[in-house]
Formats: sequence, C-alpha cells, structure tokens
Amino acid sequence: MAEAPRSSLQRRLFGWLMLPLLVALPVLGTALYEQVRHSAQSWLDEGLEDTALTLAGQIDVRSGEPRIDVSATMDRALRFDRQDDVFYLVLSPRGEVLQGDAGLAELQPRPALQAAGHTYYGDVRLRGRELRLVQLGQDCGSGVCQILVAETLHKRDALQREIGSSVALNGGALALLLALAGWWAIRQGLAPLTGLSAELEHRDLHRLTPLTASLPRELVPLQAAFNRLFERLGRAAGAQREFLADAAHQLRTPLTSLQTEIELAMLEPHDQRVDPLLQRLRQRVVRSARLAQQLLSLARAEDRSVDVGQRIDLRDIATESGQDWAHRALPSGVDLGFELAEAPALGHAFLLRELLENLIHNAVSYAGAAARITVRCGSGPEGSWLEVEDNGPGIPAAERPAAMQRFRRGSSASGTGSGLGLAIAADIAARHGGRLELLDAHSGPGLRARLSLRPLPPDPAPAA
Repeated sequence: MAEAPRSSLQRRLFGWLMLPLLVALPVLGTALYEQVRHSAQSWLDEGLEDTALTLAGQIDVRSGEPRIDVSATMDRALRFDRQDDVFYLVLSPRGEVLQGDAGLAELQPRPALQAAGHTYYGDVRLRGRELRLVQLGQDCGSGVCQILVAETLHKRDALQREIGSSVALNGGALALLLALAGWWAIRQGLAPLTGLSAELEHRDLHRLTPLTASLPRELVPLQAAFNRLFERLGRAAGAQREFLADAAHQLRTPLTSLQTEIELAMLEPHDQRVDPLLQRLRQRVVRSARLAQQLLSLARAEDRSVDVGQRIDLRDIATESGQDWAHRALPSGVDLGFELAEAPALGHAFLLRELLENLIHNAVSYAGAAARITVRCGSGPEGSWLEVEDNGPGIPAAERPAAMQRFRRGSSASGTGSGLGLAIAADIAARHGGRLELLDAHSGPGLRARLSLRPLPPDPAPAA
C-alpha cells in the first residue's frame, strides 16, 4: 500500500499563520472602509449644513413675518457643484415656500419638522432620483422655519468607490507583504532544523561523533537525544566489532591446526577410499579459515582508531603481496603477473594489503582455469590507483553494485566464496576516502577491480 504523502511543516506553519490573517484582514478592511466612508460622508454633510446655515442667515424677521431675499448671484453660488445638482428650499412656520425649489416638498420619505437649532441628515428620493438631505430648524420669531438643502450622490458614490478600491488595494498589498515576511521568517526559523537534518543524513556507523552545532533552545533537547543515541550506537557497533575480531581470532588457531592435521592424515598410510572425504574436509577447513580471516579484516576496516593518514606507496604493498603469493600453490594454469609503478598515497599499509589480498583471491577463485591475472598500480593527476584485472567471465554491469555488498555474489559466480571479498575491499576503500570500481577488462572478457585514492596533499613550504 502506497504511503500517503506527508505534509510539510513549513507549509503547515505558514497555513496556521495565514489563517488568522485571512480572517482578520477582511474584518479590519471593512471596518476601515466604513470609518473612512463615514468621515467623508460627514465632511460632505457639513458642506450641505454650511449651505443651510448660509440660507438661515439670510432670513429677515424684523417685519414680524419671515422673509428671505436671495440674489441671482448668491443663488448660483449656492447651487454651484462640479459633479452634483444642488437643491434648496426655505419654508415658513406655516409651510409656505419662502425661497428655493418648491419640488423638495415632495421628498420621499418626507422628513419630520425640526426644532430650532436641530439638524437632520438622511437619504431621500425625489422623482426617482437619490438625494442626500440636510434639514435645519431656524427660529423665525413667530415660529420655526425649515431649511432643506439636498444634492445628488455622484461625488459620494465616486468617493465610496475610491475608498473601497484604495482599502482593497492596500489590504491586498499588506496581505502579500505579510505572507512573504511570514514565509521568510518560517524558513529562517526552520533553517537550524534543516541543517540538523542535513547533518544527520551524512551520519553512519563510522561517524557517530556528537552533534555540536549551535541550535535554538527548543532544539537542544533533540540534539541531546541524538547524541545519546549516537553514544549507544557507538557502543553497540564497538561491541559488534570486538565480537567479530575475537571470534575470528579464536577460530583461526583451531582451524589452522585442523587443516594441518588433515594434511598430515593425507600423508600417512590410509585407505584410499577416504581420500575424497579428506579432500572435502580440507577444502571446508580452508574456506572456514578464509572466512575467519575476512571477518577479522572486516572488523579492522571498521575500526575508526586506525590511522589511515600514513604516507605509503602502493607499489610496495603490491610487491609484498606478490612475494606472498609466490609461495602459494595457485590453481593449475593460473598466471599471476605484476605491472607496478610508483604510486604514493595516504593510507594504512595493513588494510590496503588486505584489500589487495581480497581482490587477488577473488580473481583466482572466480576467473577459472588458465586465467591470466594482472596486478597494476600507478599514479596520475587525480591520485594513485591500484587494480587487479583478470580474463575470467566477469560480472554483468547490472550486478556489479550488488556484488560489492556483503554476502552477495554474481549470478554466474562459481567456486566456494562467501561473498565478502569485494565488500571488504569496498569498505577499506571508503575508509581511505577512495573508491572501488568494477570495470570491464582492458581487452576481451574479464573484470577489472580498480582502487582510486586521493592525491597527496602538497608539502608545506619551508620557512624563510
């Protein structure tokens, strides 16, 4: 069953951060819009009230009856507006028209009469047109005159649209800015966690040193937990290496003695019918001794206390291995040759001899009868190298990565190997910071196992 995709912590934090923002911004934007619209409406209403007060100042009550005289010039001034039509009406206490547009008496809804000094603001309709009205009550001696001033809503509607678009535009810009700032802040806040993940990704059983990065206070307990885990893993890995080394060491002596006893038994007078049995016993003991030696080499390759920074020459290592193999009984027809050149490098001589031993043994075991095996070494701009080439059946390219894993053998492999030789060689190569590659032979069929090491660092310049 496919695993469901995991949600991103960064996206989750961003979502929870944006949720209140997406809720609060429309509410705050609406409140701001209403506040600004109300202020603008009040300013425009004050303009209408000023017109009404101007008309109120023109009422004359000295003759006992209220009168008002508005010149044509003043009438044009009172009605002047670039966007809207302005109407006004002055009524006597008895409801008689003293001045202005008599049609304002037909307003719907009709506003109530205002007491002296009181003002009414409201939206009304006049013959299908929407108007804004200010009605002022003015003391006229014998009663209260009513002064009505109204105008159409063109500039008010335009102002509302402008306010709305401005609030929406600024709110959107603010939301975008806050979203970018929040995303950046979350990335910066999670950067230590990302760095910790990257550091853990490069850890393995060979690198269990404590984490020492400076982390925020919230991540210190996690760092401490990982360090305790590394400590436990280090102890477990050390115990495993010690067990392998001790077991291999304890097995080598009795297996060697048993091999010697079998060989002596084969030399003594005995019934020839048991020869096949003795030969099989000897082969099993040799294989067990080889396996014990490989387990010991594996434990040494994983020992982090071994110094792999010593100056060595791969040619010397290959020469010593050649001298050792010269005293061994090679299978019939196997030709082992050496083509050696100077190859300085940094490493551990014993581990590299183990690597070469496993490569040669692997070639001898699997190349078949009449095999030609060549050991070469040299150096170049990219560092020193060591390779073992044979003309055997080789390993298919698709199976080569798996062949360097422990207890894995190629599908066409013959012989009695355990599948540890190439794995040990690969571990030793990695321990030295190099790489082991399985390549095609230079010519014809076969396999070429090549070790590549980093070049030597330059010698420090002598002091002046």
